[in-house]
Amino acid sequence: MSNDFIAPDGLPRCQWCGGAPEFLPYHDNEWGFPVDDDQRLFEKLCLESFQSGLSWRTILNKRENFRTAFHHFDFRKIALFSEEDVQRLLQDAGIIRHRGKIEAVINNAARAQEMVEQEGSLAAFFWRYEPAPDALAAPQTQTTSPESIALSKALKKRGWKFVGPTTAFAFMQAMGLLNDHSLTCVTRKRVEQARQQFQPPA
Repeated sequence: MSNDFIAPDGLPRCQWCGGAPEFLPYHDNEWGFPVDDDQRLFEKLCLESFQSGLSWRTILNKRENFRTAFHHFDFRKIALFSEEDVQRLLQDAGIIRHRGKIEAVINNAARAQEMVEQEGSLAAFFWRYEPAPDALAAPQTQTTSPESIALSKALKKRGWKFVGPTTAFAFMQAMGLLNDHSLTCVTRKRVEQARQQFQPPA
């Protein structure tokens, strides 16, 4: 028997997207679709790090506040943040006021700049960790993978912070490096088609 969530249109979706009204549009329009835009990739990795220990609903509901506070996650601008900016962000009730995570975003922005200089783009680096289709376990049955562990290690080696294997795996799920929609979810096929049309950056 399927555990899928039956959406208002009568069609099955991944069970988790029935947990809150705001999950359905995120699930249908963003989660799992391949992304090669550096700013979006950086944003998602930052938001996943903020989610650590919290629910995705909390982060999703604050996402626009995060975008305003962090210049829409333009890492070139964030890399210039000072202690004064840290203090400003610690006073911002619209975001998660966690000094370590805020400072990690600023640190990671500088690391992102370095990566672009070395690799050409963040996307070119991240998409090297796309798993082979036959390497995937059943959808939504794991929270890490060999690829997410390898990505986490590579980022940490380059000086990135708050990028553990679970955070890396959630990032890979969301940004389309793997299709983790349930097998009967109607969005799964749309994601498969989007991936077929997507050319990973070299």
